[in-house]
Amino acid sequence: MRIALLLFATFPLFAQERKLRIIAFGAHPDDCDIKFAGTAYKFARAGHQVKFVSVTNGDAGHQEMGGGILAKRRFAETQESSRRLGIAEYEVFDNHDGELTPNLEVRRQVIRAIRKWKADIVISPRPNDYHPDHRYTGVLVQDAAYMVVVPNVTPDVPPLENNPVFLYYQDAFQKPSPFQPDVVVALDDVWENKVNALDAHVSQFYEWLPWVDHRLHEVPQDPAARKKWLSSRRVQPVNEAVRATLTRRYGAAKAATIQRVESFELCEYGRRPGLPELDAIFPK
Repeated sequence: MRIALLLFATFPLFAQERKLRIIAFGAHPDDCDIKFAGTAYKFARAGHQVKFVSVTNGDAGHQEMGGGILAKRRFAETQESSRRLGIAEYEVFDNHDGELTPNLEVRRQVIRAIRKWKADIVISPRPNDYHPDHRYTGVLVQDAAYMVVVPNVTPDVPPLENNPVFLYYQDAFQKPSPFQPDVVVALDDVWENKVNALDAHVSQFYEWLPWVDHRLHEVPQDPAARKKWLSSRRVQPVNEAVRATLTRRYGAAKAATIQRVESFELCEYGRRPGLPELDAIFPK
């Protein structure tokens, strides 16, 4: 019993000292930024290796341009976002926006990416969402969760020795089940860094998304005012469940002051660490 208690007591220090490899998947070339940029910045600042992957090239997400020209523009935006965040890599798969399906070819792309990165942590959307590309990205990562350790599946890339920890980004969808925040990261101290990364995706946050929401007329022309407008529209909700997890991680007094967060739910597939380990792995 004394040995077990000693191991438990020293684990958080070990987790903090170990340099992790994190890979985050989104359906489109701005999705990882929306859900994970603040936490990614904190991971990278602490010396961990972070990679973003967009499973489609985003070639349909604009009201005035499309195809290869848009895909090139959006790829350039990912590289600028990556530079601003200080993460290691932002990869974009060459699959058409709006046409993603959870087929074997794309599953192999996901498996290869996780293996090549030698990932300790994999993060993706949940497989329930308004957008089919988002849903199928969640399905594809789920379908890869066990296969990354199976040698005879996608044998051109060596399998991982250990299954990573798989987690989901926060969302607001209630059916078939609501999001459950197992770990929450406070972002008030790095919020400007996250907004700066989002600001790199000009085609999306200042053009396409306001247009499709019938709010294009609201976007300021002045760069500083535009970024302030963007900041006000991209705060994840701190609901009762998120606040409870914040209190567990940061204590009641600190949690009561936190306004901006990113939250993550542990997937039932892959390795399932306990809450003390999750709290130790994720930055504060």
